[in-house]
Amino acid sequence: MDLTALKTFKILTLLPWADWLALATFFVGWIGYAGFARRRSASSMSLLATTNHFRRLWMLQTTWRDVRVVDGVIVQNLSTSPSFFASTTILIIGGLLAVLGTSEKASVLVKEIPFAAATTALVFDLKVLVLTGVFVYAFFRFTWSLRQYTFGALVMGALPDFRVFERGEASREEYADRAGRVMGLAAESFNDGLRAYYMAFAVVGWFFSPLWFVLGTVGVVYVLYQREFHSDVLAVLKS
Repeated sequence: MDLTALKTFKILTLLPWADWLALATFFVGWIGYAGFARRRSASSMSLLATTNHFRRLWMLQTTWRDVRVVDGVIVQNLSTSPSFFASTTILIIGGLLAVLGTSEKASVLVKEIPFAAATTALVFDLKVLVLTGVFVYAFFRFTWSLRQYTFGALVMGALPDFRVFERGEASREEYADRAGRVMGLAAESFNDGLRAYYMAFAVVGWFFSPLWFVLGTVGVVYVLYQREFHSDVLAVLKS
């Protein structure tokens, strides 16, 4: 057995097979659902796809307005949510990294929780690292959403005077499609960040047992599916 294979085998033996199976279920569930939701939105209007329709209508309405101060205020308000979550995520990541510095004490504390799985400090560190990775991904999605809202504000700032559209020198439909798409991409990035927050709750179940990790993953995916495709607010928006 060569050195690479030996190192790989050593890594695989760090966790019991049940933990590796639960971890694989988590990533398959997360990535698989993200792909499913994106494909399903093309045939069955999801919450994001439906609101994107309203974003395009919003951008179309701006071409008729002489004063667009209200539209700028709306963009500013929309960008506050990813900004807030990005700042919060930084604090969470800092807290998790601090836990890694005191992993032995933290693992002892977790063992005292009823039904929590007894693990070594190394395995506990791995679980914290996975949880940290989830929030790092969320941070990148939130900050990218914030930048995209900035791009959307630039597109609105470059919007020609409404008389230009009336004279036929510019296309209202073309502008609405482009600006609405930018706003939709910003909302999609923000949605990915929120989805990561939901999936983080499933990872918390891993500190109790692999079974709770799997059940948490399935439960979170079910909640996400219900909210994106069968929620009451979606029914109202589609009516």
